[in-house]
Amino acid sequence: MKWGVVVFPGSNCDQDCVHVLQDVLRQPTVTLWHQETGLRGCDAVVLPGGFSYGDYLRTGAVARFSPIMQAVARFAKDGGLVLGICNGFQILLESGLLPGAMLRNTGLRFICRSVTLRVERTDTPFTNRYRPGQIVRMPIAHNEGRYTIEPREEPTVRGQAVFRYCDDEGRVTEAANPNGSTDAIAGLTNAAGNVLGLMPHPERAAEAVLGSSDGRLLFESMLEAYAHA
Repeated sequence: MKWGVVVFPGSNCDQDCVHVLQDVLRQPTVTLWHQETGLRGCDAVVLPGGFSYGDYLRTGAVARFSPIMQAVARFAKDGGLVLGICNGFQILLESGLLPGAMLRNTGLRFICRSVTLRVERTDTPFTNRYRPGQIVRMPIAHNEGRYTIEPREEPTVRGQAVFRYCDDEGRVTEAANPNGSTDAIAGLTNAAGNVLGLMPHPERAAEAVLGSSDGRLLFESMLEAYAHA
């Protein structure tokens, strides 16, 4: 399975993703510069975290116009696996590949810490290696991570959520929601299920030495889905 990690000016988690895919999971991996117009035969695409284009205007607003995003949009439309992490999630929202928008955290502060998540669905290409209701740990690092959606769209989007912020017992509470996201959504897919955006960083929780390897299961799930496609 060939992976492509998109690099925008201001990306800073691209090499973390490359390390996990190439060195930990032993997968062929290439970096895709934002000015490229094709995906070079990749079977999955990752939009990493960072501050694409300096987060000018708002997070992801400029990156959505990069030439590479036209190729990503076509790839997603054809059913290709697309993963957006943190800033990558924000870019997917701005590009219309996922519903909703991202606002500043309720506390108006940058948050950088580990959080607890509850796995809501295991029937997606990104979560088939998890258990239903499994409690996992991954770090977050963002200033604009408050996912929001129009009230009329909430019922639909609620069914697309695959990760929710929760406490150590798996309870979804206001106190466990670090940024005030609607319905405590930490990650969700598109309606077709082949595009995932999440604010937590699975690539920073893919090796036990980092304190958690829960994020590795996400990448392994994608490998599993591809192998059985």
